[in-house]
Amino acid sequence: MTALSDPGKPALPLHVQIRRDLEDQIRSGVLMPGQKVAFEHELMTVYNCSRMTVNKAMSALSAAGLIERRKRAGTFVKLPRLDSTVIDIPDIQIDITARGESYGFELTERRVRTAVTAKERELAGEDGRVLCLTGLHLASGKPLAVEERLINLAAVPQAEAVDFSHMSPGHWLLEAVPWTQVENEISATEADAELTRRLGIEKGQACLVLDRRTWSGPERITTVRQTYDGTRYRLVAHFDTLRRSAPRP
Repeated sequence: MTALSDPGKPALPLHVQIRRDLEDQIRSGVLMPGQKVAFEHELMTVYNCSRMTVNKAMSALSAAGLIERRKRAGTFVKLPRLDSTVIDIPDIQIDITARGESYGFELTERRVRTAVTAKERELAGEDGRVLCLTGLHLASGKPLAVEERLINLAAVPQAEAVDFSHMSPGHWLLEAVPWTQVENEISATEADAELTRRLGIEKGQACLVLDRRTWSGPERITTVRQTYDGTRYRLVAHFDTLRRSAPRP
């Protein structure tokens, strides 16, 4: 804990001093994103003050977007929201590591089969084979997005031999297959029981949904749905009328 007052200046209200002290710890990295903050009764002892004073400080930090107060779980330093571009193919792995967090991927289901659903047949044709992958993207060990992906094995046969147990399928595809066209569809949904369980969020919380289809020439490569914790991820569109970027080689 740092000194709460400067002898040369008029004293600020104690709750403001506590808020500034905790904010300094968050911004300096003493308290890291995702780290649990001390309970209010513990802060009462540290700062020798009432619960009301601590609660005022914590409410201000929450309003500023620096902490997250979770029912029955406690208070945590809020993770910065991840930004990504709408008009490109976001690489979650690179985006997460670029903001100084560790990236992880957990594969929860993997199947190879002949296309049976309408979405699978649209991707791979009537008798085509698809690789069906379901997994979870992690940022600093915390769930960020659920992914449901189909890969057209006629277009990307080498994908069948890849172990995606801990590897982002999207990251691998961006490096392995040249894409020429992408279609993004963005929507929102409320967390149902399954998303609540998998993302560790409250039921009914807003989630961002990104549906993407990718082509390489005339062939469809992949169809993916990624459902994000809406408090930690947003999509940003940037357009430059003077420059147009060519598709990736």
